[in-house]
Amino acid sequence: MRAEFPEFRLGSVLATSFTGTLSERHGNAVERIPTPQRLADWLAVNGLPVDSCTAAQLDLARELREAIHAAATAAAIGDALPASAVHVLNDRSADGRAAAILTPEGTRQWRLSSASRVEDALGVIAADAIGILAGERDGKLALCASPTCRAAFFDTSQSRTRKWCDMNTCGNRQKKARFNANQRKKPGSEGN
Repeated sequence: MRAEFPEFRLGSVLATSFTGTLSERHGNAVERIPTPQRLADWLAVNGLPVDSCTAAQLDLARELREAIHAAATAAAIGDALPASAVHVLNDRSADGRAAAILTPEGTRQWRLSSASRVEDALGVIAADAIGILAGERDGKLALCASPTCRAAFFDTSQSRTRKWCDMNTCGNRQKKARFNANQRKKPGSEGN
């Protein structure tokens, strides 16, 4: 299942990873949760397994995703948080009834109130977004430097100067484009 959601990385931030389910927002947008089952798959991969998901729950999830993206984008550029995004985040957080549990290995996991309650999983994602937007985690919201992506991500690098949402996709694509442009500029590269 991990291969189906390449934007997920261990240690990544759940809320901004969730916004990555719509990539290339300023290019040819790619919807990574086109069906309720794909949302259920994404939630399972990210430690929030549900038994089922309806089309209405998928709509709630997409609304949350776009609210997180709008709020994170505003925060990254220093603008006021959009009231509509704040409203959606608060509603989804309040709708969820998940509980944090400590595993014997000393890690936190989430227990949903019922195995099929997508709203609980969305509440966890909303709470994660609220924590980031409220400045409760060590890091900084930033926007991907790729002009076709512009995804919001949470930069936890030591210098807080990360440029790409994902080095394996956007970063490599931009570096390859820059390399190819430089190769075309070199004398004698006309036939390459």
